[in-house]
Amino acid sequence: MTRFAAFLPLLLLTLPAFAAEPLAPPGAPAERFAKPDRPVAEIVAPQWAHERERDRADEVGQVARLMRIAPGETVADIGAGSGYYVFRLSPRVGSQGRILAQDIAPDYLADLERRVAESGLSNVTVVRGEAHDPRLPPGSVDAAVLVHMYHEIAQPFGLLWNLAAAMKPGGRVGIVDADAIPSRHGTPPKLLRCELAAVGYREVSLTRLKGGVGYLAVFEAPAPDRRPVPEAIRPCRDEATRKGG
Repeated sequence: MTRFAAFLPLLLLTLPAFAAEPLAPPGAPAERFAKPDRPVAEIVAPQWAHERERDRADEVGQVARLMRIAPGETVADIGAGSGYYVFRLSPRVGSQGRILAQDIAPDYLADLERRVAESGLSNVTVVRGEAHDPRLPPGSVDAAVLVHMYHEIAQPFGLLWNLAAAMKPGGRVGIVDADAIPSRHGTPPKLLRCELAAVGYREVSLTRLKGGVGYLAVFEAPAPDRRPVPEAIRPCRDEATRKGG
């Protein structure tokens, strides 16, 4: 490895927040992965619910405590949308930490870039990813959150496989979702567990969050060399949808 390559992840993480570009070369392409055996919900809004209701339930606080998000860590918000988690996790990780606000929707990214710039947050980088690949630097992320959007991922196996490469050893991935079928904007925990396990993720915990904001499932990402070959990943049968929810 050249000296430049060794320092590339650190260099990329210092890019200004208004540069909504990928932070890493492409990973495995989407066509190498099987499609999920479930509906994929349409992306309908940059945020899941009104901020006041989520603040009242202390949604971000619950998630941050359960995931042990600490000062100095790098946290990736995959599908950041309006930035609800971005602006609340930024002070938690502090000036020595980093928030990678990743999304794929150009309108969401543009609005998020503007709001980050106006807020003057120096520890937030807005990142443009792909539906199957977050395009984050390898080995750079302590924790990643996917909040009320897992059911909208068209290629979950590709996203999870490529995300694993961006995680530090022992990196935690937290998924917040509703216990409902995908067409009703949720993911049944049994189906979620199966899809994550298919890519080599190890379940750490599953907690029903207070305030009616869904559940949090925490997984440990596999080391890059412990991931299955993309073509060997098999989709999980979506029994809940077949039974009518």
